[in-house]
Amino acid sequence: MRKSKLLMIIGALLLLGLFFLPLWNITLEAPQYPDAIGMDIYIDRFEDAHPNDIKNINIMNHYVGMEDIPETIPEFSIFPKVILGMAILGVLFGLTGKRKLYAAWFVIMIILGSIGMYDFYQWEYDYGHNLKETAAIKFTTPDGEPMAYQPPLIGSKMILNFKAISMPRLGAYLMFLGMGLSLVAFRQDKKENQHDEVPKSDAKRQPAVV
Repeated sequence: MRKSKLLMIIGALLLLGLFFLPLWNITLEAPQYPDAIGMDIYIDRFEDAHPNDIKNINIMNHYVGMEDIPETIPEFSIFPKVILGMAILGVLFGLTGKRKLYAAWFVIMIILGSIGMYDFYQWEYDYGHNLKETAAIKFTTPDGEPMAYQPPLIGSKMILNFKAISMPRLGAYLMFLGMGLSLVAFRQDKKENQHDEVPKSDAKRQPAVV
């Protein structure tokens, strides 16, 4: 099997790691918590970073009027199907050996990833802005507006005395690696085709033997 085909197939199969490894993580650091608390986000569930972390986050959020972190969201029934579909599609594209399909797979992954990040941002926005009127504690900005508690999409920010950190996890890095391998496969296929064309052109220049 050509190296380009193998690279494309491996890149697509790396997506399957998302079924077992976390995609993202949100962590809260504060002086009153010697050990940071947080949650890992998989393509089909939320999980405690440490035992009872989500429960503790929900207790804190209750006082400022935030909704509890749900046990499930609609995306958890969609993401696994999308990831499995793209893994299968990538393997099929790899077997065809057509580099245009490698590029197409990469572009589709970019589009789907952008949609996923936008959806994640919207979830964070709603989570941090839709506050209950019955909140026990209400904080306001210097302008007198109700304070929002939206975590960062990526990176860190201060929310009251908490440092909220949002970063990709191993599953996301495997996905990025798989996408990178599809580009490597594209370049490798181009090199392989150029190498195959050289003997053919040389053969045309050789005189016929009588």
